[in-house]
Amino acid sequence: MVEKIQLGEQWYILATSSPADERRRVLKHDKLFAMFDRFGDVQSIGLGEEGLYHGDTCFLSHLELRIEGVRPMYLNSTVKDDNGLFIIELMNPDLHPEGKNRILKGELHVFRAKLLFENTCHEHVRLMNFGLEPIEANISMEFAADYKDIFEVRGTERKRRGEHLPPKVGKSEVMLGYRGLDGVVRQTHVGFEPQPESLVGDRADFKVMLPPKAEAHFYIKIACVQDGLTSSAHDYYSAFTRVSDFSRSRIEERCRIVTSDPFFNRWVDRSTADLIMLTSRLPEGDYPFAGLPWYSTTFGRDGILTAHEYLWIDPGMAKGVLTFLAATQASEFDAVRDAEPGKILHEARDGELAALKEIPFGRYYGTVDATPLFIGLAGAYYERTGDLEFIRSIWSNILAALHWIDKYGDRDGDGFVEYARRAESGLAQQGWKDSHDSIFHRDGQLAEAPIALCEVQGYVYDAKLRASRLAVLFGEHELAADLERDAIILKKRFDEAFWCEEIGTYALALDGHKRQCKVASSNAGHTLWSGIASPRHAAQISDQLLSRDFYCGWGIRTIPSSASRYNPMAYHNGSVWPHDNAIIAEGMARYGFTAKAMTVFSGLRDVSLYMDQHRMPELFCGFEKRPDEGPTLYPVACSPQAWAAACVFSLMQACLGLSFDPEKPEIRFRHPQLPPFLDHVEIRDLTIRGTTVDLWLQRYPNNVGVNVIRKRGDAEVVAVA
Repeated sequence: MVEKIQLGEQWYILATSSPADERRRVLKHDKLFAMFDRFGDVQSIGLGEEGLYHGDTCFLSHLELRIEGVRPMYLNSTVKDDNGLFIIELMNPDLHPEGKNRILKGELHVFRAKLLFENTCHEHVRLMNFGLEPIEANISMEFAADYKDIFEVRGTERKRRGEHLPPKVGKSEVMLGYRGLDGVVRQTHVGFEPQPESLVGDRADFKVMLPPKAEAHFYIKIACVQDGLTSSAHDYYSAFTRVSDFSRSRIEERCRIVTSDPFFNRWVDRSTADLIMLTSRLPEGDYPFAGLPWYSTTFGRDGILTAHEYLWIDPGMAKGVLTFLAATQASEFDAVRDAEPGKILHEARDGELAALKEIPFGRYYGTVDATPLFIGLAGAYYERTGDLEFIRSIWSNILAALHWIDKYGDRDGDGFVEYARRAESGLAQQGWKDSHDSIFHRDGQLAEAPIALCEVQGYVYDAKLRASRLAVLFGEHELAADLERDAIILKKRFDEAFWCEEIGTYALALDGHKRQCKVASSNAGHTLWSGIASPRHAAQISDQLLSRDFYCGWGIRTIPSSASRYNPMAYHNGSVWPHDNAIIAEGMARYGFTAKAMTVFSGLRDVSLYMDQHRMPELFCGFEKRPDEGPTLYPVACSPQAWAAACVFSLMQACLGLSFDPEKPEIRFRHPQLPPFLDHVEIRDLTIRGTTVDLWLQRYPNNVGVNVIRKRGDAEVVAVA
């Protein structure tokens, strides 16, 4: 996924500097998210991405705490494990060293705690005097709001902007405001308790008099206010209780994993917390927003693949994703939005630029793969849950998606699904590698549209097979037979058209002239995941992806180091994407190469050891692994990112050969294996059709033992060694 900043005819990530602080801290609650530096401040430097956002609008672009006009010294900061609270510890520098109000360094401790709840950022500031003499000091909080759209933050230049409204200043609150060109008034309500000594439109000042060992407390509420949005009625402590209860209940209602490796457990726990934080409760159900800060919204492909990775842990996420995407499925043609009847959403935006159509992404359908992936997820959801009534409720959407594949996806009737944008404002590349230079020929020349990607044909193959099985359940046997026949024909024709002996794998794509893009790529690994790859090629593809050209020691690069456009710092041409690696590992295990999948698993586990808070980022650079060094970060990667967070669960499922049969019902382990860093795994509260089980998996020299330690219900656990 790539941010959509238009430069000429291209949509691009515009990054003119590095982030202000690589250790930035992120909070999110529903559609509200915030990004702070490690001091707990919001600075308008670096990429300028820090701030408090609701949807695509920045409601707070500056926030800074000062003591006697000076920034405090940093001690420590962390986001709690459940992502509910951001805690910062600071102290004073030497103040007035020659004056009568001298404050020695470190006499004043500053504790800050922040949380988000109901469109509001709550903050508690506690000051404590650890000196031997009374302290008198001025504490100030500076603030501002620029109301930039997220696309402006990333570099989009606008010819005109709306009107900033004069601040409304009360005794203990300030209302900042902006009337956009879309006519919407967006406001930021900044409230203080106790009442400040002085308050103006961009600053609050407090006088503190602290005897030795005494404390002072301040509370700040910053609320995003516009049509339908109001400030939280809760104070800091009640909001803290509500957020903590919410996080705890969400963790307790899903399957949990505990292993012998404490470092791996931290990766699992962080991923779980990130997915809970990124998931917003929409009217249609739970939906994982793609990533922070650039993609805090619904993306079709991202939501589907995240739900796929997480399906065995929490099927409810998949149900929410399917419900939302069915509700937003295109029903008419719209060239600007790349919409066609039956097509599944790519992304939805709700900021000022989207409302004014200064960007085409208000509700945009320029993705070639979300539609078949939608069908595939529906089939996988049924195979996990047996929830036929829900599938019945979206069956018409599945049929519409199948119709799109055959009528609109296959533009020239050759049996392959292709893409070409219908308007110049749309995305030039519409697969998961959607940066403008990601699809090319061996010599580096960009491929001409319409383009048929190798992995997309696999998604279509999987979609038709799964839809065929669903059609049988609804008594539509003729449709089922047609879909199965189509899948069989597609698999044969795919092998004939895409296999390239010269590069020893499937070609990246076919261009508009049906010429192979003879480039080896990680995309070919997705053909293992979908099952479209010929068994006679599967071992060769797997081996190639683990060769030194591809595998950097941390993971599989998007393209090999021998490719013409290889650049380990490029977004899609040499970097490593955790979700891409997880899909490939699942594919390897599907064809019986679980040991190879565990190599990928082990590499990403090592990555998690080096990442701040054990959080797996959207991507990282594809440089070769070097002794005693961690992976090289990609400067504008989202972190957290939903499909990166979910990859650990997909990797675990792949190695365990875990599947479900809700009709029997059964939980199945096919040739389960565990990587060397895991001696045992405990899976708690794994559910299927009303049965809940706790399992203990133990690694032995030649196999893995599966033991049921608790079971409520009639489902069976079956292990095939």
